This record gives sequence, C-alpha cells and structure tokens, in this order.
Amino acid sequence: MTWLTEWAGYLPQMMSGLSVSIMIAAVSILVGYPLGLGLSLMVGARNLAVRTLGLVVVEVGRGAPALVILYLFYYGLPKFGIAFESITAACLALTWNAAAYSSEIMRAGLQSVSRGQLEASSALGLARRDTFFRVILPQGMRSATPGLMGVAIQMFQGTSLAYVIAVPELMKTAYNIGSQDFNYLQVFTLAGLCYAAISMPATWITVFFEKRMARHA
Repeated sequence: MTWLTEWAGYLPQMMSGLSVSIMIAAVSILVGYPLGLGLSLMVGARNLAVRTLGLVVVEVGRGAPALVILYLFYYGLPKFGIAFESITAACLALTWNAAAYSSEIMRAGLQSVSRGQLEASSALGLARRDTFFRVILPQGMRSATPGLMGVAIQMFQGTSLAYVIAVPELMKTAYNIGSQDFNYLQVFTLAGLCYAAISMPATWITVFFEKRMARHA
C-alpha cells in the first residue's frame, strides 16, 4: 500500500516525462517513415551513385547503435559549428534510426508485389509512375505494416536512451525523482510499467494485424 501511495505522488511528474517520450517517438516515426520510403527507393535505384548513397545511409543507421547516433548529433556535430538542443538531437537521431530500419521493411514489402501485376499494369497501358502509386505502393505498404508497427514500438522504447543527453523524457524524470529520496526501485518500477502500458497493447495490435494478414494472404 505504501508503494501505491508513493506512485500516486510520482505519477504527475512521470506523465510529464512520458509525454516527452511519446512526442519524440511520434516525430521519429512521422518523419522517419517517409524518409525510409525514399531510402528504399534509393537502394533499389539503377543509378550506382544514388544506390550507394542510400545503402550507406541505411547501413550506418541500422548498424550503429542508437546511442552512438545520439552522441554524434549532440556532442559530435558542435565540432563543425552545428549545435542542437537535446530534444532536437534526440528526434534527429531516432528519425535516422527509424528511417534506416523502416526502409528495409518497405523495400521488402514493395518487392513482394508479384511480377504478374506489374505485367498486367503494363498491358493496361499504365505509366510507371501510375503503376508505382496505384499498384505497387498500396500493396507493398500493406505487407510492410506489421513490421513498421514493430519499428514504432522500438522507437518508443528507444526514447529512453535520450536520458544520456539530458532530455526530460520518462527515464530522466524517473532518475530525477529517485535521486531526491533514493527510492530508485519504486520509481524505476513505475517507469517500467509506464513503458509497458504503451508497448504491450501496441505489440498485441501488431500480432493481431500479422494474424489477420496471414489469413487473407
């Protein structure tokens, strides 16, 4: 009962930190996914320079830990006279991360469209642009949806890394509260429950979509 009383006192501050975490995740997803689509097209381009640039951006974004990318934006770029606020740096880093991971999922989704439909579109006289936007993209994005939902969950959980550059998100808020009276166990348990309250329902929804799509495949 004591824990519940303490949690009730911590909750308003924790909700403030959670709102920052959700905001950073939302920005990284809303900006990262369109960039990811662009990167997937670059990686599949015929032009060698465009394809190489796309591959470099994707592989660095996927291969480098998100923490390293966070440090790069916040501590590294000021060496070149480019400085960002901590929240902006977190949004940029996680956006790159989201774009890199989503690009591979989208590329796989676009490639899953059967060649027969492309031939049918050509037979109907559709231009390549119309074929892409009316045939390939809708079906490819449908196939990619469960994977993209998984990346969204990953981005939300990844916002906890922004703590290291002093972003007032959920983990930073929890640490600040815990340092006041050293009730770290209670505070971090509550923080974990806050993450779970978002991540678990999102995971269930993702599984639901995967099963539904498998039935209609």
